[in-house]
Amino acid sequence: MRYFIVDDDKASRLMLQNILAEQDFGLVIGEADSGIKAISQILSLEPDIVLIDLLMPELDGIETIQQLKSQGFNGQFIMLSQVVNKEMVGEAYQVGVEFFIHKPINQIEVQSVLQRTAEQLRLKNSLMTIRESLAQIGSPDQPKTKRTVKDIVLAKLHDMGIIGEAGSRDIVTIVEVLGERGLSQLPPLKELYEMALLKMGVEAKDIAKESKAMEQRIRRSILTGMDHLASLGAVDYTITEFEYYAPRFFDFQEISQRMKQIQDEDVFSKPIKVNSKKFLQVLYIETMEEYKKIL
Repeated sequence: MRYFIVDDDKASRLMLQNILAEQDFGLVIGEADSGIKAISQILSLEPDIVLIDLLMPELDGIETIQQLKSQGFNGQFIMLSQVVNKEMVGEAYQVGVEFFIHKPINQIEVQSVLQRTAEQLRLKNSLMTIRESLAQIGSPDQPKTKRTVKDIVLAKLHDMGIIGEAGSRDIVTIVEVLGERGLSQLPPLKELYEMALLKMGVEAKDIAKESKAMEQRIRRSILTGMDHLASLGAVDYTITEFEYYAPRFFDFQEISQRMKQIQDEDVFSKPIKVNSKKFLQVLYIETMEEYKKIL
């Protein structure tokens, strides 16, 4: 991955560069201490990911992103900010920011966000390739291409903002296993996780331990999806992804609770309940219905 850093604080730029270098996330191809100076460089260098501070003099982070997008830049953005409120979150989502790093910068948080962003970008590129292939269907010069179950699941996970989560691979494998076995209903989750792990090639002696790890990865991924959709709904509940996924895949009461927490700017003190079985059941049913239409 190729990164560009925009921040008027030199210490922050240096810290981010050090983390990127130490963890081998990729190459920093440029930096700027203001949005105005950054625009021409970013358009010229075309980095994959731009880490950009929200609060900068003359041109803030959101205004800089708007100008870059209006001039055709399609890279990914990570917002750096000391202040997170619902207005800022709303504006950031509207201009295309999907990830935030809070200031003062914490190395563990930076690593986590960069890993998720890089994985999401790789998967987005894969989806783009798939869509380009699908667009060729019917062309006499191109062989027909059929979407797979995996393609359909990844597209839905992308819409819910969890395509870069560690549990996304587990979720894809589970839907594939259910489809291969032609099951109409989910078996107990413990059994389902064991089936998926066997498909992944995990040895029988490690199944019990890995099953617990898979359960936690999936729960974290679903919770991230709830957070993502709740953030969208808190800004505008008519957003397509919120309208479609929130009531179908999740317990809407829990989504509503998280929306209220976001709107009230509290610290999410009351935990949100995760219904993994409902999420997987709905995802499986919708995926297979969509897959049957293209057979």
